[in-house]
Amino acid sequence: MAMYIVADECISCGDCQPECPTKSIIEGKIVFEIDASTCTECEGDFDSPKCVELCPIDNCILPKKAA
Repeated sequence: MAMYIVADECISCGDCQPECPTKSIIEGKIVFEIDASTCTECEGDFDSPKCVELCPIDNCILPKKAA
């Protein structure tokens, strides 16, 4: 599975981007975005998604629901 950023909540602070071990977080046109094809939810690198830990906004980065 992968994480995603809730566009209405993101303040584009960029705190999450440099800590992503898979470099899946990119700066979009308006807010940051997570590439679901490369996001591993930090499995194998951290105990939980590092982006969620670093984000100053609660519920801004959430697990992407399976289609």
